[in-house]
Amino acid sequence: MIPGISSRRRFSDLTEQEVLALAISSEEDDARIYRTYAHRLRADYAASAAVFDGMATEEDQHRKRLIDLHQARFGDVIPLLRREHVAGFYARKPIWLNEGLGLDAMRAEASGMEQQAAAFYERAAARTTDAATRKLLGDLAAAEAGHVRCADGLEAEHLSGPERDSENADARRQFILTWIQPGLAGLMDGSVSTLAPIFATAFATQDTWTTFLVGAAASVGAGISMGFTEAAHDDGVLSGRGSPWKRGLASGTMTMLGGLGHALPYLIRDFWTATSIAMVVVFIELWAIAWIQNRFMDTPFWRAALQVVLGGALVFAAGALIGGG
Repeated sequence: MIPGISSRRRFSDLTEQEVLALAISSEEDDARIYRTYAHRLRADYAASAAVFDGMATEEDQHRKRLIDLHQARFGDVIPLLRREHVAGFYARKPIWLNEGLGLDAMRAEASGMEQQAAAFYERAAARTTDAATRKLLGDLAAAEAGHVRCADGLEAEHLSGPERDSENADARRQFILTWIQPGLAGLMDGSVSTLAPIFATAFATQDTWTTFLVGAAASVGAGISMGFTEAAHDDGVLSGRGSPWKRGLASGTMTMLGGLGHALPYLIRDFWTATSIAMVVVFIELWAIAWIQNRFMDTPFWRAALQVVLGGALVFAAGALIGGG
C-alpha cells in the first residue's frame, strides 16, 4: 500500500458481481449481529430475543436468495468483499462496542441498520446508468426495506403490549441498578464527604492553591476507592445489579466529579471569591442529588432535599469549624 493512498475501492468502481458479493457478506454480518443481540437478551427479555432471532432468520433467507442469484449469473466462486473494503459504504460497529447497549438501544440500532442499508442502495441505484446494475441495486434496496417491515411484523407477533411494558420496566430497573444507583452513591459520597477536608483546609490556610490540591487529592482518591469497592463487593450474579465494572465506573466517576466540583473554584486566586463560588457549586450538587433521588428512586423531593441539604450543611459546618479553629 502506498502511504497516503486509500486501499479501499469506490462503490462506483465495483462490478455487478462485486456488488452482489458485498451484499452477501453484509447480510451475513447483520445476521450475526442479530443473533448476538438475541443471545444477550434471551435470559431476561425472551420476547425481544425472539424478534432478533426472527430478523436473523430473515437475513439468512435474503442471503440465500442473493447466493442463488450469484450462482445463476456468475458461478459458485463469490469474491471476498466486505464493507470495510469499500470507501463510503455504511459500516457496522464492532460488536464489543455494542456490549453496553440497553434494550431500547438495541431495537433502535437494528432499525437503523436496516434503514441505513436500504437508503444506501437507493442512493447507489440512483447514481448508476447501467440498467442491470440499477435493477440489482433497486432489488437490494427493496429487500432491505422489507427487512424493516419484517422487523415491525415480528415485534407485533412476539411483543404484545403487556410484554413490551414488562420488558421496558425490567430494562429501566436494570439501568437504575447498574448505573443510577452506584452513580448516585458516588455523587453523594464525593459531594458530601469532601466538604470537610476542602473547607477545613480553606479556612485554616486561606490559600486557594493548597485548598485545590487537597480537594483534588481527596476527590481522586475517593473516586478510585469507591470505584474499586463497588466493583469488588458484588459481582452482580446473585444480586442482578449488572456488570461490576460498569457499576464501579459509575460510582468512581461520580465520586470524583462530586468532589472536584467544589475543589475547582479554588483555582481562583482570590480566597473569598473562590469560596463563594464553591458554596454555590455545593448547593447545586446537593439539589442535583435530591433531583436524581426523586426522578429515579421515587423518593419524595422534599424528603430527599432535606436529607442531602441537612447532611451537607452538617459536614460543611464541621469543616468550617475545624478549619477556623
